[in-house]
Amino acid sequence: MPYFLAKTDPGTYSVHDLAREGKTVWDGVTNPQAVRAIREMRPGDRVFIYHSGGLSGIVGLASVESEPRPDPKNPKSALVDLAFLGHLDPPTTLAEIKQSGKFAEWALVRQGRLSTMAAPDRFVTWLRIRYPQVKI
Repeated sequence: MPYFLAKTDPGTYSVHDLAREGKTVWDGVTNPQAVRAIREMRPGDRVFIYHSGGLSGIVGLASVESEPRPDPKNPKSALVDLAFLGHLDPPTTLAEIKQSGKFAEWALVRQGRLSTMAAPDRFVTWLRIRYPQVKI
């Protein structure tokens, strides 16, 4: 199953908002690489929710609930529906990810401003070890 990472500013929309609502439309992405990642998403795929700014880390998990579709507000963009699956507590910070030394080639580490991206399989495996109590 493919995994992705989606960044959000918690002051705008947080994992707590997603938990409360249960489901949301993931939109507002404009970077061509990030839009490409959204277009690759399929129902059932998993998405790590990442809070940018402040803590800067992975705080939750969601599932893709729809096929990607064009964003009616921006024809160059795309959107998908996401459903909340759970919190990751404690969060996995960007500092921890970098300090591991295992993911230097991943866009999360190399391209700090990229908002949505695929997550490498070895990262998913690493998180499963960190969170054995969570079905990742």
